[in-house]
Amino acid sequence: MLQLLFPSGWAPFLIGGLLIGVGVSLMFICFGRVVGMSSFFSSTLSWTSGLPYFQQPSLRGTRVWRLWCALGLVLGVLAWQLWQGPGSALSTDVSAERLLIGGLFVGFGARMSNGCTSGHGICGLSSLSGPSALAVLIFMGVAMITANAMVWFTGVRP
Repeated sequence: MLQLLFPSGWAPFLIGGLLIGVGVSLMFICFGRVVGMSSFFSSTLSWTSGLPYFQQPSLRGTRVWRLWCALGLVLGVLAWQLWQGPGSALSTDVSAERLLIGGLFVGFGARMSNGCTSGHGICGLSSLSGPSALAVLIFMGVAMITANAMVWFTGVRP
């Protein structure tokens, strides 16, 4: 059963989940900050955009540490790639157009729900937030419906 659910093995997911949990916990314990990446783009735009929305104190005051956090994520991926060695690059068969459309939907949904799936799922649920629990249920329900619709309409498994 595990082989069916995790054809590449389950260890990378366990290790990744533990590292994310430790990182998010340390950010909260050490600095009192809730890590969420959906506001990273808005806080980063506060450096360049003069629009009032991007000049809110909540965005301007968090942009430096959010930028460092995002840089840490990128460096973490690079470190993983170096550790795995050559030939282990991640790839996808999904077309660039589908990735772009999916990214736009995810970005719109993250703004509409006041956070992204990981922010609500990791930080929101761990803080027992009712709105985050509702958001995660909606995210998961829509993901299940979408995945099944893709298989039903196209015969292609996501």
